[in-house]
Amino acid sequence: MEGLREAGRALAAESARYAALGWMRGTSGNLSVRLRDEPLRLAVTTSGLDKGELSEDDVVVVDADGVAVPDQPHPEKVPSAEAGLHGRIAAVSGAGAVVHVHVMAPVLAAERWPDGVELIDLEMLKGFGRAAHDDLVTIPVVPNGQDMRVLGEEFEKSFRADTPALIVARHGLYVWGADLLQARHRAECLEWLLRFKVEGER
Repeated sequence: MEGLREAGRALAAESARYAALGWMRGTSGNLSVRLRDEPLRLAVTTSGLDKGELSEDDVVVVDADGVAVPDQPHPEKVPSAEAGLHGRIAAVSGAGAVVHVHVMAPVLAAERWPDGVELIDLEMLKGFGRAAHDDLVTIPVVPNGQDMRVLGEEFEKSFRADTPALIVARHGLYVWGADLLQARHRAECLEWLLRFKVEGER
């Protein structure tokens, strides 16, 4: 499939970066990139593997529902159980890449502000794609669950085009962008912002 090997290399490199930060502990977390629009196809990291040790072959091609498609080099590989939410985010937002990491600050923030985490007047908001001043940013929080269709519906209810992130309570953070680099920059800036919010409210 066109672009799959390149996508696999990029996903492996980004996964190793997040694993080194401690954001993909054990086999947790998953990343995806858009391969095709019509029909929507994503390359998603394979389930159950150490994200610090992925190779370019450790990816699965899925459709908009997160289901592995048969026409790929390794149809026996299993995508993340959360691939369905990646598909919904990509379809609704138009994102070229979705990052899901298990970083602590967003989970703690969601415990304290379950109706959404408000951020304002912080310079780092510019790195998240918003204004540094007089721009109230609310990061949506949705309840955790194992049914990706339900989570996808909750995401869609809270979706705003100018807020490319979602916190799943007691679980982790989803951030997206035009590509893996933009998604990474947004995730890193948002982690800082949420850590500031949690630690500043103690």
